[in-house]
Amino acid sequence: MKQANTHKIKLSSAALAPSCLFTCGDDESWQDKQYIANLGLKGASLAKMTSLGHPVPIGFVLTTDFCRQFNAAGNKLPKGTEKLVKYGLAKLEQRLGRKFGGTEKPLALSIRSGAPVHLAGLMPAILNLGLNDETCAALATETGDARFALDCYRRFIESYSIAVLNVGEDLFEEIFEEVRSESDLNSISEFESNDYQVIIDRYKACIIEETGDDFPQDVFVQLMGGISAAFESWNGYRAKSQRRINQISDDIGLALTVQGMVYGNRNKSSATGIIQSRNPNTGEARVSGSYLTYAQGPEFIGQYRAPKPLTNEDKARDGRVASLEERMPDMFKQLVKTACELEKAFGDMLDIEFTIEDDKLFILEAVRPKKTDQAELMVAVDLAKSGIISKQDALMRVDPKSIEQLLHPSLDLEAKKTKIARGLPASPGAASGEIVFNSEEAEERSALGKDVILVKIETSPEDVYGIHAAQGILTVRGGSTSHAAVAARIMARPCVTGASSVKVDTENETLYASGHTLKKGDMITIDGTSGEIYTGKVATIEANFSSEFYTLMQWADEVRQLKIRVNTETPELALKAQKMGAEGIGLCRTEHMFFEKGRIVSMREMILAEDEVGRKRALDKLLPMQRKDFVDLFTAMSGYPVTIRLLDPPLHEFLPKSDQDIMETANAIGIDHKAILRRLESYAETNPMLGHRGCRLAITHPEIYDMQVQAIFEATILAEQATGDPTMPEIMIPFVSTKAELVFLKQRIEDIADNVANIHGARPAFKFGTMIELPRAALRAEELAELSDFFSFGSNDLTQTTYGISRDDSARFLNSYARRGIIPHDPFVSIDKDGVGELVKIAVERGKRGNSNLTIGVCGEHGGDPYSIHFYGDLGLNYVSCAPFRVPVARLAAAQNAIHSQNEI
Repeated sequence: MKQANTHKIKLSSAALAPSCLFTCGDDESWQDKQYIANLGLKGASLAKMTSLGHPVPIGFVLTTDFCRQFNAAGNKLPKGTEKLVKYGLAKLEQRLGRKFGGTEKPLALSIRSGAPVHLAGLMPAILNLGLNDETCAALATETGDARFALDCYRRFIESYSIAVLNVGEDLFEEIFEEVRSESDLNSISEFESNDYQVIIDRYKACIIEETGDDFPQDVFVQLMGGISAAFESWNGYRAKSQRRINQISDDIGLALTVQGMVYGNRNKSSATGIIQSRNPNTGEARVSGSYLTYAQGPEFIGQYRAPKPLTNEDKARDGRVASLEERMPDMFKQLVKTACELEKAFGDMLDIEFTIEDDKLFILEAVRPKKTDQAELMVAVDLAKSGIISKQDALMRVDPKSIEQLLHPSLDLEAKKTKIARGLPASPGAASGEIVFNSEEAEERSALGKDVILVKIETSPEDVYGIHAAQGILTVRGGSTSHAAVAARIMARPCVTGASSVKVDTENETLYASGHTLKKGDMITIDGTSGEIYTGKVATIEANFSSEFYTLMQWADEVRQLKIRVNTETPELALKAQKMGAEGIGLCRTEHMFFEKGRIVSMREMILAEDEVGRKRALDKLLPMQRKDFVDLFTAMSGYPVTIRLLDPPLHEFLPKSDQDIMETANAIGIDHKAILRRLESYAETNPMLGHRGCRLAITHPEIYDMQVQAIFEATILAEQATGDPTMPEIMIPFVSTKAELVFLKQRIEDIADNVANIHGARPAFKFGTMIELPRAALRAEELAELSDFFSFGSNDLTQTTYGISRDDSARFLNSYARRGIIPHDPFVSIDKDGVGELVKIAVERGKRGNSNLTIGVCGEHGGDPYSIHFYGDLGLNYVSCAPFRVPVARLAAAQNAIHSQNEI
């Protein structure tokens, strides 16, 4: 590629015309990352289309180097810029036989900005640049059409003044409407040259009033002003906000494309529009789009200017509106042919902006549009099946997070809705239901066949069955890894957390939001994908598992190295997860099994017992229930590993809280309610999540784990007898910090296995493992591994204890941290590679040193996060475990990690 260099500034060597002095290189160079980094997506795509012989208006590109140096110089164009721009203009003038600012055959330009990635908020296109009073008259003389020339001029004044002079768009809209109304005009085709002259005169007066200066008549001043405004837009509020939201570097810069004008407003044989090579909602291979005659680029569209359908299939109901297919059949055929050729060349669905000038087609832009998740999936698979892209390309193209959205109901975009609040999108999907304010009522109303939304200030483990009964969950407090969020994802319920603008009066069962007062029984709708909350019932669209989904998952399984397990303790969800590709259970939270009404009383009886004898008596009641739980789980997951975490939360979480619940528990157990109050007081802790929980419970009350382990071993034998398959439970000890804890507990487990063998004649096989949740455990991993068959990282607690942040309270301030750039993202959502990740690396390295056969996985929320999965895959973990409906997400993310690693090698 040829380059003109002055002061390290580059005028792009990308050709925008086949025989232009600036040659564009080979057909594939536009896809090179450095090529796109220099020219931006827009410039690179124009160069690509030019190299393929498609009709692209001639032009040149000011590379992203200009933008970076512009920013470094404090919003000043670097030295040498004008010289390079004049050099580019000279080449355009030579090729087109026109003169920029000339009084004969004047050259008009379009300038468009574009970054190396899709980014909103940049300066909009400026068209017809180079027109002034003299060149407008020259264009009128050349074409013999004063109306056309004046139309171009007024469009330029408007777009330039908005983008460069910062005059409000609404002012031009008002002037245009005034003239249209005064002349009683209904269609753009009814405007005459004198109407446009009136508009131009009023535009100029408006500009003087708003800026204090005349509209610039020097065409080179116009051009340099447009160039500066484009680069200034890089640091505008919208562009900076979009970069922050999408985690895009400030340093990539934008490029600016300068092209000779083509006119879709030239005459009745001219038009402008967009053709889509596929349906962006479904991905179906069928062109669609819209167009306008007598129009240019981003057309000013009012009630008098409705876009027209491109194809007969898209034709409006009003038969009087002609499609482009009818109006210009030859142009339409050429356009469809071009769209198909470009889709193959670019290897993706495209939105193609085109202009037809006097029956001649020009392509102005070809971009990969924003598609629905379903369309993205369908396009990727279809193109791979057609051989246009590879299977690996298809896998890399689909966002793993989008897969999760396909597995849940979504709101109908066409449905009417009234938004009242917004919180954090904690668990995807949409649901409507009657408001209830406690879990008991959620269960009761659900049993009567009612759909309910459980609304609480925050949830706790005792709400697990209310969450299960509800169609969705809304909490005022909490973040994306709070109890409500985690439980909802496990149970595949839509959930919105951290809706701080919502006020909940639990006592009076009332919700207040945005001036709306809603009572128990009123209908609301939540969207766990966007975090939005609506009044009433909003129509939803059910999830659809397409054939393309299964095809993509099959391709993912062919390349991934990480195994994918599921976090669940119910056979129903275990079976669902298997269908989604789960290869075992990585976390069975046994505490959830004790909250069911049939057993919570026995659990409370055990906790409230005065001595070990009383505790064992209550545990004997729980033993058959636990045994059945595990039999059902082992049977459902026959042939797959099942990791069972022994009881983890502090015991106070199982005790009653309300006065009514306390009295009912006292009556059921047969004790004085004051004894419960005393026990509640004795179990109170300043910081229970760092207190008497996990294996610490088993040190002080070993009989609890003894019961659970006995139930596991007896269930192992029964499940093997029922299925004929060997069962290998993996017993995991939570909240470990010392080797001595493992020594104590492993010996008790071995003793119980011996006792079961004596009774049943066979010793159950099992694996013994450690849950790494504390920094000390990570640092002492070598000695812990000496006693362990496996490690599983509990990423939620490991993040919590590393940062010293409560995950349930973090949403109150972590968003501010991320917004100010203090942290790159919420560490509870995606792993903090530098801190938490460093502990994980240490634990993996030292653990393998202590036991070379150690199996290592992760079972916290990070197990379903694509960013974190890449990190764990790079470390060589054996598996990740996640919520059921995140299993396909993890499968795809693991495949992408394998592809990325292979490419690096």
